[in-house]
Amino acid sequence: MDEGKRQKRPRRSFTDEFKTRAVRLVLDEGKTIPQVARDLDLTESALRTCVERDRADRTQGKTGLTSEERAELARLRKELRELRMEREILKKAAAFFAKEHH
Repeated sequence: MDEGKRQKRPRRSFTDEFKTRAVRLVLDEGKTIPQVARDLDLTESALRTCVERDRADRTQGKTGLTSEERAELARLRKELRELRMEREILKKAAAFFAKEHH
């Protein structure tokens, strides 16, 4: 292997419980991300992503919502836009058929 290149790790998946324990080591016990990543054989970037997501959920981000609530809000807003468009189409169709009937 060339000294300048690192061997790429195969993608691994971890249970939610494992991720939660790793995040707690950083946020609750004050360990550093590099230290926990090394101890648990994780990449720093993967652990950092989990820590940032959990930190946002703990503080409920700038919006005061958890990530699940933000996702639901986005879904509901999209659904509302679609329903409003459908309502407008139905109003126009009703007006069209009302004129045609007279």
